[in-house]
Amino acid sequence: MMAAGINTKPGASTFQCDPAGPELSVVMPCLNEAETLQACIEKVQRAFRESGVAGEIIVADNGSADGSRDVAARMGARLVQVEDKGYGCALRGGTAAARGKYIIIGDADGSHDFTQIPLFLQKLREGFDLVIGNRFKGGIKPGAMRPLHRYVGNPLLTRVGRLFFQSPCGDQHCGFRGFTKDAFLRMGLQAGGMEFASEMIIKASRFGMRIAEVPTTQSSAGRTGPSHLRTWRDGWRHLRLLLLYCPRWLFLYPGSLLMFLGLTTGIWLMPHPRTIGSLTFDVHTLLYAATAVLVGFQGVTFAAFTKIHAIREGLLPRDPRLEGLLRRVTLEVGLVIGSLLVIAGLAGSVYAVGFWGFDRPLDPTKTMRIVIPTACSLALGGQVLLSSFFLSVLSLGSRQPKDTEALE
Repeated sequence: MMAAGINTKPGASTFQCDPAGPELSVVMPCLNEAETLQACIEKVQRAFRESGVAGEIIVADNGSADGSRDVAARMGARLVQVEDKGYGCALRGGTAAARGKYIIIGDADGSHDFTQIPLFLQKLREGFDLVIGNRFKGGIKPGAMRPLHRYVGNPLLTRVGRLFFQSPCGDQHCGFRGFTKDAFLRMGLQAGGMEFASEMIIKASRFGMRIAEVPTTQSSAGRTGPSHLRTWRDGWRHLRLLLLYCPRWLFLYPGSLLMFLGLTTGIWLMPHPRTIGSLTFDVHTLLYAATAVLVGFQGVTFAAFTKIHAIREGLLPRDPRLEGLLRRVTLEVGLVIGSLLVIAGLAGSVYAVGFWGFDRPLDPTKTMRIVIPTACSLALGGQVLLSSFFLSVLSLGSRQPKDTEALE
């Protein structure tokens, strides 16, 4: 299989010759790893030999200029040159070219112990779609992971992933992992950077794949050059991906909370000012409450728009609950609700004009108690009308997602 942006160079790629093709492909992303690549390939070959696995070794080179390609060719690995830059691009290119039923990926910098490959392969043979290494269970050697990554970044992002996607992984960012070729094709991974690791777990969780963990060790990278990992940039890209793939936590929950707080505060302040201790809440707070309702409603609608678009593009599986809701909340229902809100706003505006005519001298606090909810109703009605039409546009020409059986 050829993928866009890659070139393959054949070599003695299968360590054990099998006329049916290799059972296992080990893919290593490589960018100037000549210092450690040979030792990594030797460990993989040792694992193949001791476990009797028919396997191939693929070095997905991402533009090395230090002789890494020569090392790969000399050691009998299959070289795949990936033109598009990035950790995820290298792994996607190498995996697309793999011929094995099972695929194991690991870094070529000496940080992963490839003699542990049989642990991953056993789980894959048992029927798991994705097997993740857990360095916190297997052991992290002194100096192998920065304290900020070990005690803050990795645990925090892993907890976010478990919360958002119910992922069973305790070490979401371990680069030593295995999966089936079918699972790889089904996930349709797109990330080009380090966030590739998070995208794989997100999609495996969303598509209901079987996920397992095995304890693995982490050693210090053997290269003398700088690490390819950039703490703040890559950490943000991981977090951004987690948020974008979970419209509920990015839009729905914050929006719903804002609407609830805005409505309850507005109802509380509508009759008259409220005093708590030395603080008095009046029309100024009422205005902020109305703003919270409007912003919150936008968040809720954005959640629906994002979810529908992601399902149509195959980024997320079908959601029966959302489909059932959309069957009930049609364009016509939205138009009726939006029109009623607009009519209520217009009626409130007429009442406010009459109130101004009879209230002399004018009391701004009394007037604003009418004007603020009226303006909010007008704006909210307009948003409902426009959102209803846009939702209908998104539903036009809907195509079947890539996976029609998976449940969220």
